[in-house]
Amino acid sequence: MGADGCVTLTLHIQPGARKTELAGLHGDALKIRLAAPPVDGKANAALIDFIADRLEIARSAVRLKSGQSSRRKVLEVSGVAETRIAGLAA
Repeated sequence: MGADGCVTLTLHIQPGARKTELAGLHGDALKIRLAAPPVDGKANAALIDFIADRLEIARSAVRLKSGQSSRRKVLEVSGVAETRIAGLAA
C-alpha cells in the first residue's frame, strides 16, 4: 500500500472476450478478460466497473493510472485492504 493509502494493480487486459472474468496471471500482471470492445473507452469503463464490483467498493475508488490505450494497465485502488486485492488473484 502506498503512503496515500492506495493500492496499485498491474493488469493485462483481453478486450472483446466472451465474458468478463479473471483469467489468472500473465507474467507479473493479473489477466482479466473483458466482454466490452476496445472502442471509445468502453473496455476501460468495464474494467473499472468489474474491479469495483469484485472488491465491493465505489467505482470512484478505482482510477486508471496508466495504459488507457494499452492491454497493460495500472489501476490505483483506494479504500480497500491489500488482503482483499490479493484475493482477486486467488
